[in-house]
Amino acid sequence: MSDGEIGGDIVLTRGDLAVRVSRRGAAVAAATYRKMPFFVAAGGPNGAMANFAMVPFGNRVEGNAMSFAGRDYAFQPNTSDPLYRHGDGWLGLWQLEEASVEHAQFSFSRSADEVSPYAYLTRQEIRLAGDTLVLTLSVENRGETALPFGLGQHPFFARTPKTRLTIAANCYWNERPDHLPDMPGPVPNEFDFRSGKLLPQTWMNNAFEGWNRRAAIAWPELGIQAALEADGGFDRFMLYMPVDRSDFFCLEPMSHLPNGHHLPDFGGLTPLAPGDVLAGKVTILMSPLPAQPEG
Repeated sequence: MSDGEIGGDIVLTRGDLAVRVSRRGAAVAAATYRKMPFFVAAGGPNGAMANFAMVPFGNRVEGNAMSFAGRDYAFQPNTSDPLYRHGDGWLGLWQLEEASVEHAQFSFSRSADEVSPYAYLTRQEIRLAGDTLVLTLSVENRGETALPFGLGQHPFFARTPKTRLTIAANCYWNERPDHLPDMPGPVPNEFDFRSGKLLPQTWMNNAFEGWNRRAAIAWPELGIQAALEADGGFDRFMLYMPVDRSDFFCLEPMSHLPNGHHLPDFGGLTPLAPGDVLAGKVTILMSPLPAQPEG
């Protein structure tokens, strides 16, 4: 085992930031700022992932089928969920291409098979820059025909009773019983975080559109805060809050809507011809939370 590795994972450190990365899914397994955890390992097949990449698209595909450019394609379930979910990258073992004390770059490739018609090469770089965690994801169509691609990051942020979220959107999708988006509409008051507020104590698994690709999270109990910013490739986001656990919530920047294959304009999925590339970056700037006056 070399320096910077624990149990096969890559350990990145810079200043007050420390991040542990797994070759499985190129997933973040742990992330702390000033020794305070701002990610929680709660996702992935064994619950050990604190952030994973969604590629060649995120969320579920209705009926495990899609049609594109006059052709029909089929998927098979890739987890215990009845619908193909979150792409293949989070389930695969990625190759480590570059590593230093402050960054690691991984790649993963697959060929089309009975599980998915997608053939592609994807790369994920995880870099620490000052007090910022930078996640850069790309995918290249390595297939023989054009297909609609998408990207997403799936972080599991720590949740405390006083956690406050600030994020603005102008469109909200309600959820069908099969966890697919139903209809768009105005953002309900309880899910309107424009001015910042505590997280609701209710199930939430919804897509949002029309945001400025910025969000802020404050953890008063931990004395830290995060400023998230996504680049132009991530025009949507998901908020996921389960009811059986209260220690995390997911804020997932995505390039497309869940089930985009069955929505108008493919829900923001991008058709890529063979050799074309789609890329996107998410940054999370950590800082101390200013002390609040007693009141």
